Amino acid sequence: MITAKSLVKKFGDFTAVDGLNLQINQGECFGLLGPNGAGKSTFISMTYGTVQRTSGELTVFGYDPKTHSREIKKRMGVVTQENALDESLTVFENMMIYCAFIGIPKAERQKRVEELLDYMNLMHKKDMPIMALSGGMKRRLVFVRALLGKPELLILDEPTTGLDPAVRHLLWGKVKELHSQGTTIVLTTHYMHEAEVLCNRLVIMNKGIVAGHGSPKELINQHTPGYVGIFSDDDRAHVNQITSNDSSYILTEDTSGVYVRTNSLEALTTLHTKNNLTPLQIRPSNLEDVFLKLTGQDITVDA
Repeated sequence: MITAKSLVKKFGDFTAVDGLNLQINQGECFGLLGPNGAGKSTFISMTYGTVQRTSGELTVFGYDPKTHSREIKKRMGVVTQENALDESLTVFENMMIYCAFIGIPKAERQKRVEELLDYMNLMHKKDMPIMALSGGMKRRLVFVRALLGKPELLILDEPTTGLDPAVRHLLWGKVKELHSQGTTIVLTTHYMHEAEVLCNRLVIMNKGIVAGHGSPKELINQHTPGYVGIFSDDDRAHVNQITSNDSSYILTEDTSGVYVRTNSLEALTTLHTKNNLTPLQIRPSNLEDVFLKLTGQDITVDA
């Protein structure tokens, strides 16, 4: 579906994408993770032709976005980071205008809009002005807009940022439904749990290159297997002292506390019970641990 070979994009002296090799297959939900500035959005913009590559190869549906962006866009839907809805118009008016913009036949527009409003639980807001919608409703409406052209490929660029958990879970359910129906999905997100829930396969990018790739489970098993105990800053010195001479514990620290990883849940339990420590949390390793290890920085830090 999407193939990149030695793909490079430079903005002056800054290299946003640096020799990227990537294959996204038809029918999968593929994740692009990384800190801000890692090159995710630049790559996405190159796939539909709004940003031109500096060098390398890139094809989408077998087309080169440099020369066939119109053909690609006809088969692609995009949930952008910004809603970009006309606040002065109603929900229905916004979607009808977009139908005309992408060339849906006039006789089909109303039915298509109403079907998707119903699908995203927005039919009751059909005649409401955009300015009266909540943030979650606006994001659901951007999904409607992206689906109007019945896309084979759906790009989700940070689709749930700023949403409450209930709306986020609703959108996850819709993404899973679309994926089960055969839609190929490319997801960029800062929510590691979102990527674990939705993605078959993903890459973690950092400074324009791929730092890790595989399924969420493969990445966890490869880079951060086992269990993590999180201890408060008050216990920092005590935890350091206890674990400093024991190679079975891997200790990392940041401003949020002390993280102790080991292959054995029993070892973590022994650590806190025998040493009078009270962990904030004990959990299996997750994709966030992988992210922090491979990028060496907080999720929201500008690269």
